[in-house]
Amino acid sequence: MKRRIVTGLDIGTTKICALIAEVSEEDNIEIVGIGLAPSNGLRKGIVVDIDKTTHAIKSAIQKAERMAGQKVDSAYVGIAGAHIKSINSHGVVAVTGEEKEIKESDINRVLDAAKIIPVSSEEDILHVLPREFIIDGSPGIQDPLGMSGIRLEVETHIIKGVSTSIQNLVKSVLRAGLSVEEVVLEPLASSQAVLSEDEKELGVVLVDIGGGTTDVIVFHEGSIAHTSVLPVGGNHVSNDIAVGLRTPVSEAEKIKIMHGSVISERVDDNDKIEVLSASGRERKMLSRKMLSQVIEPRMGEIFSLVKKELDKVGPRDLTPAGMVLTGGASLLEDSEELASNITELPVRVGEPDYVSGLSNIIDNPVYIKKGDTVPRAIFSTAVGLVEYGINNSDAKTSSAGKKNSKEVVSNFFSKLKDWFSEFF
Repeated sequence: MKRRIVTGLDIGTTKICALIAEVSEEDNIEIVGIGLAPSNGLRKGIVVDIDKTTHAIKSAIQKAERMAGQKVDSAYVGIAGAHIKSINSHGVVAVTGEEKEIKESDINRVLDAAKIIPVSSEEDILHVLPREFIIDGSPGIQDPLGMSGIRLEVETHIIKGVSTSIQNLVKSVLRAGLSVEEVVLEPLASSQAVLSEDEKELGVVLVDIGGGTTDVIVFHEGSIAHTSVLPVGGNHVSNDIAVGLRTPVSEAEKIKIMHGSVISERVDDNDKIEVLSASGRERKMLSRKMLSQVIEPRMGEIFSLVKKELDKVGPRDLTPAGMVLTGGASLLEDSEELASNITELPVRVGEPDYVSGLSNIIDNPVYIKKGDTVPRAIFSTAVGLVEYGINNSDAKTSSAGKKNSKEVVSNFFSKLKDWFSEFF
C-alpha cells in the first residue's frame, strides 16, 4: 500500500513540536514520530532570534526523525503572534461561458475579488477562507462547482500578517534544512484536531492557550466567523508565579503544571508544596492556595480578553456548542469552570486523538509529565497541521502540482525572492 509522509511543525513561544505522520491512500493517519525542543527564540509568537529558533527546529525535527526512522524534507508550519489580523470580505463576479455553469476558474475569480481589501505594504495575506457562496441571490452554498448561475458571490474570512514576521519564521525553517509546504494559522490548524464537524456547524469557540499567545477562533454554521491572537498566554502565568513565590521561572513552570489551580477557593488551606528558592540553593514549603491565588488573576484576565473578543462577534447564542479549550495552560485544574464562569458558555478541554501512545515515549519531553502521561492537548496544533496538510495536499497537487518552498516564499515575499535563493 502506497503511503505518503506529512509533517507538521508547531513553532511556539515555549516549545517547538515536530510531528511526522504516515498517511495511507484512504487518508488513514498514523503518527510515527514526535519531537519536542525548548523554544528560546520567540516572544509572544514572533521570532526574535533566528539562530536560536533554527537550532530548536533542527532539534525537534531530528528527534521526530529518529522516532519515525526516516528523514523529512518539508513541513506545514504554524504561525501565530499578535501581528495576525483578520477581516470578513465579500466578492462578486459574473459567471463566464455560454452554459453559465460555474467552473473552477469562476471560483478562483470570485475569491480574488474578495481579496481586494485594505492591505498595507508591510502585510501579506495568509488565508482566504470561504464562509459561503451565493448563486443568483441564493445563500448557504458550500461548493458551487458545476452548478448553474449568472452571478456568483462569496463571503470570506481573510487572515493577514506582518510580512517581516512571516519572513523570519520561514527563514528559520529554511535554515533548519526544511522546505515550507504552507504557512498555516495555528488556531485554524488546532481546530481541525480538536473540533467536531457538528460543533462547527452548531457554532463553537476554540481557545488555544499557548506559551506566549492565546488564539481564538469562532465557527458559526460550519464556517469561520472570527479569529484573533491575544498577546498573553501560559508564560505570563509562569512569570507571575516566579515573582509571587520568588522562585526561578523554570521552577515556576513545573509548579504550575504539577500543582496549579485557577480557582483558589477550591484549594485546601492545609495543602503544601515544595518550592525552590530564587537562589536555587534551598527549598521552602508554601501553601498551595498561595500558588492558586497567583494563577487565578492572570487566567481570569485571559478569559476576560476572550470574552471581549466574543462580544465583537455577537450574542452568545451564535455559539451554542460552547467553548473548547486546548493548549498547555488549558490543563490547569478548574480551567473549564473559570472559563465558563467568565464567558457564560459551556466549556470542555479538547485533545487530539492520534498521539496517546507515542506521547508517552517522547525522548526528554519539554512538557513535564502529569502523572504517567504527557498531556495530549500540547500537541493540538501539530496534529492539526498534519490534518490540514492531508486535507489540502490533494487539491494542491491536482490543480497546480506540489509547491516547493521557493513558490511558497515568493507568495509572501516577491520582492525578497532573490534574497532567499541562497537557502534552496
